Amino acid sequence: MRALSDYQVWYGANNPPPETRELRAGPVAALLDGIDLRYIRRGPLEVVRRVYVAVRDQNWNTILGQHRITRIDQRKDGFEVEFDVEHRAPGLDFAWHGSITGMPDGQIRYVMDGAAGSEFRYNRVGFCILHPYRECAGKPYRARTPGGEVSGTLPDEIGPQRFEHGVYVPLFPSFSNLVIDIDEGVQARLDFEGDLFEMEDQRNWTDASFKTYCTPLSRGFPHTARPGSRIWQSFTVRIVGGAGRRERTPETPLPRLSLGKLAARPLLPTIGFSLNSDGAPLTGRELERVRVLRPDHLRLDLHLHEDYAARLKTASAICQELGCKLEIALFLTGEMTGQLERLASALSKGPPVARFLVLQEGSQTAHPSETTAPELVALARRCLHEAAPGSLFAGGTDMYFCELNRTRPQVASMDGIFYTIIPQAHAFDNRSLAETLEAQGETVRSARAFAGGRPVIVSPVTLKRRYNPHATVAEAEKAPNELPDAVDPRQMSLFGAAWTAGSIKYLAESGAASLTYYELTGWRGIMERETGSPLPELFPSLPETVFPLYHVFADIAEWKGGALATCTASQPLVATALAVAIGGELHLLVVNFTAGQQRVVIDSLPAGQAALRSMDASNALEAMQHPEVFRLRREMVDVDGGELALDLAPYAIVRIDV
Repeated sequence: MRALSDYQVWYGANNPPPETRELRAGPVAALLDGIDLRYIRRGPLEVVRRVYVAVRDQNWNTILGQHRITRIDQRKDGFEVEFDVEHRAPGLDFAWHGSITGMPDGQIRYVMDGAAGSEFRYNRVGFCILHPYRECAGKPYRARTPGGEVSGTLPDEIGPQRFEHGVYVPLFPSFSNLVIDIDEGVQARLDFEGDLFEMEDQRNWTDASFKTYCTPLSRGFPHTARPGSRIWQSFTVRIVGGAGRRERTPETPLPRLSLGKLAARPLLPTIGFSLNSDGAPLTGRELERVRVLRPDHLRLDLHLHEDYAARLKTASAICQELGCKLEIALFLTGEMTGQLERLASALSKGPPVARFLVLQEGSQTAHPSETTAPELVALARRCLHEAAPGSLFAGGTDMYFCELNRTRPQVASMDGIFYTIIPQAHAFDNRSLAETLEAQGETVRSARAFAGGRPVIVSPVTLKRRYNPHATVAEAEKAPNELPDAVDPRQMSLFGAAWTAGSIKYLAESGAASLTYYELTGWRGIMERETGSPLPELFPSLPETVFPLYHVFADIAEWKGGALATCTASQPLVATALAVAIGGELHLLVVNFTAGQQRVVIDSLPAGQAALRSMDASNALEAMQHPEVFRLRREMVDVDGGELALDLAPYAIVRIDV
């Protein structure tokens, strides 16, 4: 059996965590992560979440850069950082020099000076500034635009990414200066040079931020860079007001998880999985392991113009073996009455159908077809309701919340609304993925505001996109030694398990009715196949093992019918917990989202003894190779005074039963 390094167990790649450095500019602190600035703050008040330079090709793919830091000078009350960066992909060559300067008064300036090494087409090259949504949502702003000053309030519920007259419309007109009233008497003042900038609500894609980005979308895209053409921009941020209140930074307290009352919507959502997109069957052993997870449903995608008979037969057999329902994503057009009648005949012999997710075949983004037309739902209901009695007929999108929010379905004719979630629309590092979890709950909160009391269904949730809905030209073919675009090695890792637990927590606590995750087997699934990974150097799973996230679903399966208890995290990007009460007991899944050891305090627990089971790098191989044995492990600890202090290993997931 091949051994795995701690790094591979942590996050699927045999590389150490990226180096970070705390920088200070007078009273202002920031984290240098590679060449990005994160968490610009004065005291505990975060004013900017991230500053980075994005290079995005004509299909909106992000072309990551390779950087080399040439100088870091941290003084007592300021700093200077310089570096060089190269972005290269087939048909694209762009390099730039960057500098970041922090001044004693707290001002921070970031400059990029770049040139194209070849001719290429791109949609964006330049600065993106992320504003933390919790600090900014519902807060007043003022901006200097070419037409004068504009002002308003940033949206509380997620602001739609509108598309009008052939162009994407920002939250307000493009600007060169922006002021946001972050806190009482405290302003974030941002100045830009080299381009005009616009703002969008990134919660549409589950990023926990508003984003200010360069180059107004009204100018159209793609743009063309010529060899030697220069792109120069600068960004400056100042924190103004509130002097003296937050100048001193207290010692960082331990992360604290505080349990509250049972949520207003107490029950866990139904949880299911997607059937394998490649049609791979399940072995007897795989079927037994899925049975442990007690899935409520399995998702099957049906395109009615294709020959789907064999896939439907296989899906029906698996559902009948597991005693679960089907969730059918149904792609059709208004002319498919005959095909729907044939499907009705096939379904009459199969397992119950929980719901039909009705979709326009060939739907496209930024187009009325991006969400389901009511007449399609009516057609599906008319043809299928007798063959699938009790099924829901829902409308929505097979794309992201962005599309659902922009083209809101006419819910009066629908039994529910649905959309998909991925955490990697814009960023790909572990820290950014952990940031998306709170924003997942924001999408449900906003969806419920226009769902008319109907259930909100999230299907599916995947670590990476299944396809690129925004591509305008054919994507470049992947080389045989490259992972497919839909595959992320964190699927088989502790980070994947921690992220999954966080996803279920925030979606459940915000009131989602049903969730669908991942596939059953393979590198997009919950366990590895007998044949193992096709590219073990890039996706280092072990044959016939479960992935750590399997245990997250197995734990939650034991708590079906339980009531959610609210759990507030003081540092949600460090650690959080999902809490469920059932049968007079309280159960928690506590997760560490970081590559460091973390001591976490949980309060408001019942007094007495608690049973613990930790999954981390020290025992992850047992959890993957021998899940049945691992699941019996328990350690008893005393809970004194309603508090429990836990030492969490990197990316650990700890189950607590009280």
